Amino acid sequence: MRSRYLLKVSTSFAAAHSLRDYPGDCSRLHGHNWKVDVEVEATALNGVGMGVDFKVIKQAARDLAATLDHRNLNDIPPFDRINPTAENIAAFFHRGLSEILNTDTVRVAAVMLWETDSAGVRYSEVNDR
Repeated sequence: MRSRYLLKVSTSFAAAHSLRDYPGDCSRLHGHNWKVDVEVEATALNGVGMGVDFKVIKQAARDLAATLDHRNLNDIPPFDRINPTAENIAAFFHRGLSEILNTDTVRVAAVMLWETDSAGVRYSEVNDR
């Protein structure tokens, strides 16, 4: 039987956005205190007994969040081209963190992005093998 460890860290950032072509109030500039939960799957442990150090995941998540913090998301790539919806921001985090963290035994499993305390989106990618 293969082992599977699911590690989770959280970070946050504050940013403004407006949704292009949205038929409502969110088409106007407004801000959120976003929360990001990152789930990382490890299938093996290192010599210390860790799948991956929490510090490594936290630093990668914080660094990526810092690129969005206190910004108007509509002004920065890729959201200057695509709508800065919660769905697109969650995918942005998943892809960015995957580039940094994924190895043969570690992969970003999912990102949960909270726009408010009661509304968020969980993004993961399907492996079609």
